[in-house]
Amino acid sequence: MRVAIAADHGGFEQKELLKAYISELGHEVEDFGTTSEESVDYPDYALPVAQAVSTGKADRGVLVCGTGIGMALTADKVAGVRASSITSPQFAELFRQHNNGNVVCLSGRFVDLDVNKEIVKVFLETEFEGGRHAQRVAKINALD
Repeated sequence: MRVAIAADHGGFEQKELLKAYISELGHEVEDFGTTSEESVDYPDYALPVAQAVSTGKADRGVLVCGTGIGMALTADKVAGVRASSITSPQFAELFRQHNNGNVVCLSGRFVDLDVNKEIVKVFLETEFEGGRHAQRVAKINALD
C-alpha cells in the first residue's frame, strides 16, 4: 500500500517514528514534510497528503499535528478525502469499517506514540465493510 504522511511542528517527532513503523509494516511511504520542529502552518502539510490520496497517488494518508483536528479539517476540504482525528484503535477500526476513511489524523501531543502506532496499524489493515455503509459513504462523497 502507498501511504502519504506529513506533520506540522507539533507532530514532527511522531511522524518520523511512524514513517519508519509504516515501512516496517511493509508499506511504501512518501513523506510530505515538515522536516523539523520549527513552527509551520498545518494546512501547508495536510493539503499535499489529501491531494495525493484524492488523485490516487497514495492509497491512504497519515497526518500528525498537535491534536489531529486541524489536519482533519484541512484534509476534508479535498474532494474524495474522508479524514478524521482518531484517538483510539477502536475508532480507527470503525472509521475504516463504516466510513471507508482514507486519511487518519493523529495527535502528536496528547496521544502516546504506542497508541498512535496501533491506530495506524488498524487503519492500514482494516477493510471497509460496504453493505449498508456504502450508501452512507456515497452520500458523503456526493457533497464534494
